[in-house]
Amino acid sequence: MYVDASGEAAFRHEFEPSASDPIEPDWEDRWREFHRPVRAGGLWIGPPWEEPPQGEPAVVVDPGRAFGTGAHPTTRACIELLAGLEPGSVLDAGCGSGVIAVAALRLGFGPVVALDSDPVAVEVACETARLNGVAIDARVADVLADELPPAHVLVANIELRVVEKLLERRPSVRFAVTSGYLAGEVPRSDGWNVAASLELDGWGAHVLTP
Repeated sequence: MYVDASGEAAFRHEFEPSASDPIEPDWEDRWREFHRPVRAGGLWIGPPWEEPPQGEPAVVVDPGRAFGTGAHPTTRACIELLAGLEPGSVLDAGCGSGVIAVAALRLGFGPVVALDSDPVAVEVACETARLNGVAIDARVADVLADELPPAHVLVANIELRVVEKLLERRPSVRFAVTSGYLAGEVPRSDGWNVAASLELDGWGAHVLTP
């Protein structure tokens, strides 16, 4: 609990014995130290209070209500693998904050459809797109039950079993970029072949083809 001097006195009066510790004057901004820029697929990815290097393609993402600051190894791995594919339309299944969707646009892919079952995530993905001056088609949808639009590339940075169930639906795509699972794990689904793989900091990612 954070209180001023008068609040501390009132707290001590009601809950003796008690103890308190002083806080640093800039405590409310210290959390920002944990969100540092990263690079993936030739892109600078960082929070809005950091200045992207001049002339370098950037994705700005505000860490907050939805998963995906760009720093997690699975996110970076997906972007790295995307960067090695021929650009085309993208279906981002389980888009979270929208960082991969926006990164795909920066890499020359498009149009991008971003799906998530969490309405807050879809809202945040739209905010991320606006922050970067781009447009994505973000929708609330269950990727294991609702209709999946066809795309050149499917991106699924979600839990392994969900990835496998998604692949079992046989979405109409040429490539699937998958992650969200540990190094050494591979999505197992009939009819899909591993075309490329990548490991980052103990996490795995793959490009699969039907």
